[in-house]
Amino acid sequence: MMASLWYDKSPLRWGLLPLAGLFAAVSGARRAAYRLGWCQAYRSTLPVIVVGNLSVGGNGKTPVVIWLVESLRAHGFRPGVVSRGYGGKAAGYPLRLTGDTGTAEAGDEPVLIHRRCGCPVAVSPKRAEAVRLLEQSGEVDIIVTDDGLQHYGLARDVEIVVVDGVRRFGNGCLLPMGPLREPLSRLASVDAIICNGGEPQPGEWAMRLVPDAPRRVLDDAPPTGPLGPRVDALAGIGHPPRFFTTLRELGYDLVQAQGYPDHHGFDEAELVARFNERPLLMTEKDAVKCRAFARPNWWYIPVRADLPEGLLGTLMTSLKE
Repeated sequence: MMASLWYDKSPLRWGLLPLAGLFAAVSGARRAAYRLGWCQAYRSTLPVIVVGNLSVGGNGKTPVVIWLVESLRAHGFRPGVVSRGYGGKAAGYPLRLTGDTGTAEAGDEPVLIHRRCGCPVAVSPKRAEAVRLLEQSGEVDIIVTDDGLQHYGLARDVEIVVVDGVRRFGNGCLLPMGPLREPLSRLASVDAIICNGGEPQPGEWAMRLVPDAPRRVLDDAPPTGPLGPRVDALAGIGHPPRFFTTLRELGYDLVQAQGYPDHHGFDEAELVARFNERPLLMTEKDAVKCRAFARPNWWYIPVRADLPEGLLGTLMTSLKE
């Protein structure tokens, strides 16, 4: 329903104009309070890079975070990652992830990043607490935040916005009338805009998500033979059709293509009953939530962000300013 209002530009959206005006007033006042010093943001002793977006839903931030961590390491940095840990509920915060930390505690994206990168990762609803934890560890010399563009309680040195290059900004309206958390004018103040797929606009950096070979959800093992072409697929991400399109481009014939809400908590009994005839393909983000009860014929498709070489240099210049 909301997707139709936001991205199909339904005239029904105008009924939400008063609520959008209220949202604009509240969010604008909050940002102004930090900008004018009425509210105090935490300033880390380390450089902080925020990877976020203007619109709700998944735009490809996590692959950018992984790319950034790997690129920083290649240039001699020791990065750590902080996140709100959406979808997880820990006994206490801040929480430093270990190899045993599950998505029920930390959320799906932090667990994915920790598994892929092996770097220090900490989560907390108050991101400043997670930053302090990594500062005190002495293990990192730069912080990357997964999301948090609108989390003004944490000061930042560099801001990156990731844009869905196909859906863009929908009707261009603020919540709940449209998908935007902040007005489009906010883009003028960020250091880099990354366009995930579609046609990048002037001033944007083009990004392509490159799929890798399937891995088994149970143990990350590669397949010993072809999985298809007839397979089932699921995706609990911000825009599931993007994943299903990728699978079709890879030559798979999707018998079932079931989308779920972003950060969806999967039910073992439902998945086993629904997907029990053919190989099941899913995103890596879904796999970290299904690993504990995965069947031998469940697979995930890792992806990596392909970005221009000059982007990191631009970000490093912004850090020095």
